[in-house]
Amino acid sequence: MSGKKLWAKGIITDEFIEKFTVGRDREFDLQLASFDIEGSLAHIKMLESIGLLDTDELDVLERELRRILTEIIKPQHFEIEEGVEDVHSQIEIMLVRSLGNIGKKIHAGRSRNDQVLVDLKLFLRSELFELVYLAKKLFDTLLLRSEEHKNVLLPGYTHTQAAMPSSFGIWFAAYAESLVDDLVLMQSVHTIVNRNPLGSAAGYGSSFPLNRELTTDLLNFDSPAVNVVYAQMGRGKTEQIFAYGMASIAGTLNKLASDVCLYNSQNFKFINLPDELTTGSSIMPHKKNPDVFELIRAKTNAILALPNSISMAISNLTSGYHRDFQILKELLFPQIQELKSCLEITEYAMSKVMVNENILDDSKYDLIFSVEAVNQLVLDGTPFRDAYLLVAKQINEGTFEPPKEVKHTHLGSIGNLGNELISERMEKLINTFSRNLKQAKSL
Repeated sequence: MSGKKLWAKGIITDEFIEKFTVGRDREFDLQLASFDIEGSLAHIKMLESIGLLDTDELDVLERELRRILTEIIKPQHFEIEEGVEDVHSQIEIMLVRSLGNIGKKIHAGRSRNDQVLVDLKLFLRSELFELVYLAKKLFDTLLLRSEEHKNVLLPGYTHTQAAMPSSFGIWFAAYAESLVDDLVLMQSVHTIVNRNPLGSAAGYGSSFPLNRELTTDLLNFDSPAVNVVYAQMGRGKTEQIFAYGMASIAGTLNKLASDVCLYNSQNFKFINLPDELTTGSSIMPHKKNPDVFELIRAKTNAILALPNSISMAISNLTSGYHRDFQILKELLFPQIQELKSCLEITEYAMSKVMVNENILDDSKYDLIFSVEAVNQLVLDGTPFRDAYLLVAKQINEGTFEPPKEVKHTHLGSIGNLGNELISERMEKLINTFSRNLKQAKSL
């Protein structure tokens, strides 16, 4: 097995130790396989440009790498063989098996450290684009529902007590605007992810005259990670920052799911979930449980904890590579898939949520119109503090008559949602992402 490792020098590793150190790399590395090919294609073009490969060797390597890529993109056609510790080793072994000595030349000028780093950056950039696409899709659905129900009122709460009139128009749009801010953070994440570490080698550069600007252009990175030590220090930090971006989106979904669970309960009855979005009880025939939103809430709580998990994994590490970084994939990769799943199911479910009208006709909500009464007195000339005390007295004496006509006209309020401004902000934000995003998905 030692001959199937990039670092093998003829020493046989204890199998018990090997199993522990390899961990789950083989499992998660399958997600990096196509990106390893992409990074290697850029690397060999650079090697040819500085004279470490001739043109014929470059052509042969490119053809074989692209052939391997066709295996990777076909389900169940590519695997990491038994005894091979990672995808980088597997691809190099396949090249050597097919091309002999030419395949052995591919690793010149790079370490597995910067090879892994560039694979991770390419993978995270791709996943970031997917998250942005799904968040934008949910955003569009929320704004559509906001416009559909902009005139339907519901109680707004503070301290979990009915406080003032709100509307479904505001409620749906609030979460849409929250997603805009989440993507502002993801924009910053993209800026950090989209820097090229290739050429930093093991973290201290190379005596070869590597052309890092060329690989940066070939891989469509915005810029190189300039300092070779810092490029390696980006391992862990990049995943941590990515996790913070994910946690921001997860926080929006978490609060929305909590609202839905509350609003769907019998005591509130603000919304109804279609039967197909609910589950039942084994002994209570009347139950229609909002399991989808409860699971969204639980799954997003786990994602909210992710930045801390990664922070603890990389704490107290000096500069340079450490094997501790290996576990970051098993922390981060599954949660990326969970967040994508949560975005997809939230968008689907929110498109089907049914809104109940005439909620505020119930007398138990009469007092939420007290501020409307105060404001009307102020408009009629009564000083605010006097108007406040007068309405409070009416409430205490049981003589308060709620003025149920709501006259909110300022920007962002019930009568003037400003959804066009929220939409405009989102569109400007989407346009600031790399052209790769537009190529990946049509937003």
